[in-house]
Amino acid sequence: MKRTRKEKRRMKMYLLVIVGLLSLFGCKMYYYWPKIFANYQSKAELEEKYTDLLEEEETLSGDIVKLQDPDYIARFAREKYLYSKNGEIIIRIVE
Repeated sequence: MKRTRKEKRRMKMYLLVIVGLLSLFGCKMYYYWPKIFANYQSKAELEEKYTDLLEEEETLSGDIVKLQDPDYIARFAREKYLYSKNGEIIIRIVE
């Protein structure tokens, strides 16, 4: 099957356009690849911080529940700030 001169010229133009588009996409990929990689790294760091914050939130929620109990508050004040009841002697042992 012989191709005419017009068909050959058309095929060359298609090939030129395809090569041009592929090179354009390659250049854009080369330009954006470091940014994409940096975003993946920052995403991993942020997810780690997020899990740490969730654990801290659970701890603080537990502290809120504990601080609503008057017996816990009294015991906490005695241990932390050395408050005592009437007639009670406090002896602190340092480990």
